[in-house]
Amino acid sequence: MTLLAWNDQIANNHPQMDQTHQEFVVLLNELEAARLDGAPDVLARYDALVEHTVEHFAQEDRWMAATGFTPENCHSNQHKQVLDLLREVRRRVVEEGQEELIPRLLPELAQWFEQHAQMMDAALVFHMGEVGYDAASGRIDRPVQPEAAISGCGGSTCA
Repeated sequence: MTLLAWNDQIANNHPQMDQTHQEFVVLLNELEAARLDGAPDVLARYDALVEHTVEHFAQEDRWMAATGFTPENCHSNQHKQVLDLLREVRRRVVEEGQEELIPRLLPELAQWFEQHAQMMDAALVFHMGEVGYDAASGRIDRPVQPEAAISGCGGSTCA
């Protein structure tokens, strides 16, 4: 079963971001397939998804920091909340034997990711374009002034 298929609605036309997002989708679907097959390595696959997600979010957080977001912006806060949830699910599975949490989490994670990519990540890509940020080199053409730092999601209508 595929929880989430890569599609044009979640593509943001940013090669580096889209590559990372495609990897997330693959790991999510591989974890679900392993779970459904009763594979013995479900927790290891879960850990691989979490490890990928840590770097995935860190990459976006670095881009936000470089382009004028405050450290406590709502996009980064959402990343933190998701990582906290992923870690808590793992803790409960390992320490309390609550294996049912992973199958409950995965469809919700897929739904959240699709919405997050379409809204917050799309706004981030738009913002990076507006300030002329090149993620590969770190060059920024039009830096945001400190007094105008962004605490919202990065869209023009988001505070």
